Amino acid sequence: MAKVKAKSGLSIVNKILFIIFIILLIATIVIVALSSPKVPEKEDAAAEFVDEVKIEEFQPGTYGGIEFGSVDDVVKYYVECFNYNKTLTADYTENGEAKKYYKLLGDETLEVQNLLVEGKANATIDKLVPSVLSGLFKGAPKGLPPAANRDPVYDDRDDGPNGSKLSQRESHLTAEDVLACNVKDNGDGTISITIQPKACYLSMADQDSQGRFFNVLGDISSTVESISVLSFSEGTIAENFVVNYAGGSGTVKVDTKTKEIVEADYEMDVHIDVKHANVAVLKDKKASMDIVYKNHFPASDEFLQSSRGITRK
Repeated sequence: MAKVKAKSGLSIVNKILFIIFIILLIATIVIVALSSPKVPEKEDAAAEFVDEVKIEEFQPGTYGGIEFGSVDDVVKYYVECFNYNKTLTADYTENGEAKKYYKLLGDETLEVQNLLVEGKANATIDKLVPSVLSGLFKGAPKGLPPAANRDPVYDDRDDGPNGSKLSQRESHLTAEDVLACNVKDNGDGTISITIQPKACYLSMADQDSQGRFFNVLGDISSTVESISVLSFSEGTIAENFVVNYAGGSGTVKVDTKTKEIVEADYEMDVHIDVKHANVAVLKDKKASMDIVYKNHFPASDEFLQSSRGITRK
């Protein structure tokens, strides 16, 4: 039987996610404008975004018998481990059909936080967000990020520079992409490497510091344009819909004898600012939201089964 490329490609997922985010923003603007209870939370901090180190700084030394003298050494080792792990596969069944996916599959979770309109939060929308998200966003098993597919055969992207194809079976992360990193010896034959990539705006898959480390959302212009009820009183989409990636990090636990990643956690932090937004009769509004997107490896058997009917053999 010929294999069919999975429909869970990252580009499709990202379009869906942005529609969800925009719906939430629109709902927030409408509810805050029409409801009376308005609770000040904090002032809009869009102009205050800085690339701040959130993890411990690197200390040169020997960890787990491996010498790390520089950030470059850490990144090179991470890339080696990443690339090796993306050569490892395992047998699964998906809804009764035999499949061969990455050996290390992870889960994904998504949270929307700090929904603000005109710098203020609204208790009604804050209560609605979790139920809206749970109904619209269903996590799926993922390979180590960035990953376009859990099946290594299809772990490519076709939206690289000038329409080129990008393989996600290998990491393209460089030391220049890294704001901070550290290494810890766990004392059990494993080491933990934590990396915080540099911040960037409107990250593109495998084309910048965030895109070479996380499953970023990519270009959102066409998605925003497709939302007919949303327009802007002035300026372009790029000027009025600002997506800032900053502060997120990832930690991998590596068996130093084999370079196999036995556990990993990634948290991508995204801040979205919208200004000069028109929604129905509401004009020239500004809104903001934070997105926290997490991947944990390995995914539990329960997650694999409940999300996609996948069972490990």
